[in-house]
Amino acid sequence: MKTIIELYDSSPIENILGIEMFRPDEMILICPPEIEQNREFRRSLRRYFEYRQYPIKLTFVSVSMLDAMKIERVLREVLDAHPDTAIDISGGTDAALFAAGAVSGEASVFTYSRKRNTFFEIKNAPFARGLPCTVQLDAKSCFLMAGGTLLPGRADNEALKNMMPEIRKLFDVFTKYRRVWNRQISYIQKISSSEPGMLDASGRWTEKAGDRNVKADAGLLNALAKAGLILDLVLGEEAVTFRFPNETVRFWLRDIGSVLEVQVFRACLLADCFDDVVLSAIVNWQGLNTQRDSVTNEIDVMAVQGIQPVLISCKTCEIHTEALNELAILRDRFGGKYSRAIIVTSAPATKNREPMRRRADKLGIEVVEWDDLRVDRLVGRLLAPPMR
Repeated sequence: MKTIIELYDSSPIENILGIEMFRPDEMILICPPEIEQNREFRRSLRRYFEYRQYPIKLTFVSVSMLDAMKIERVLREVLDAHPDTAIDISGGTDAALFAAGAVSGEASVFTYSRKRNTFFEIKNAPFARGLPCTVQLDAKSCFLMAGGTLLPGRADNEALKNMMPEIRKLFDVFTKYRRVWNRQISYIQKISSSEPGMLDASGRWTEKAGDRNVKADAGLLNALAKAGLILDLVLGEEAVTFRFPNETVRFWLRDIGSVLEVQVFRACLLADCFDDVVLSAIVNWQGLNTQRDSVTNEIDVMAVQGIQPVLISCKTCEIHTEALNELAILRDRFGGKYSRAIIVTSAPATKNREPMRRRADKLGIEVVEWDDLRVDRLVGRLLAPPMR
């Protein structure tokens, strides 16, 4: 098989999965005219295969995806010109699938089942008969196939993998002091600097942070010192001084949401089922390698298992409708029906949270709350259910 015909689908993975699995010399994408004429789409698809180090000829053939007769005619023309060709009907419109059925006697036809994660022969395609899908993607691939680009985030993910003990200690301290955490992070922000190399912190016991005064919590500071997350702590009569061990820990203790994000990152690694885990995944929707004058979003944690991306949003406050809607949009654009969206909150449970849970369920978003944030329970929640 030298050529595979793909039927364009709005779900990006449908356009490339058969290609990734069977590695033909040429991909012919039957697509609507607006897609064939979209230079950005064609460019992003080529960039995807370049990143995957897979040299392949890409051919775009335009036709209305709602006209079964025209699609059938186009398919016959392509099959006449490419004798060693198979048709992948995993994606496409109903009209395209009807047309593919009409020409199935002249070609090899196969499909893919999400539920079973397996390819199946429809007709004349023994190579796809009951074949498990073994394609493994990473976060960058997921964005590229959807026309986006993964930009450098604010975390060195490889370095973080060597800081699992520090992340555990950080979350242990947070668990004990979570009710004062946000205020105390504001205090630490006030008495320290974010400038490179500036690891010393010093300030009065009470500092004005925002529009209110915040007093240092000696218990929290001592707990951080005992955990080795701050060094040389001195609690004097007039002032508090200490030193951060490195810039990564400094960032954690100056950023309110970092403790939850790195806990989720750690749990993803401990789950030992993901092929890629990225903290602070910044995506450029236009596929450019810059944030300047572009539409970008940050995904707190993104993990990929096989071909299934998992987009995770972390909140140390209550979850509002806007956060759910934003996560659903990101999920649909960069993963679609193959992906999972999870929102995590460390905020104490409230009686009026049920409407949020119903809204999340309607959007297909999983909600993880405080009781499931202990790492063993969180790992259990992250382990992916079968794709439906």
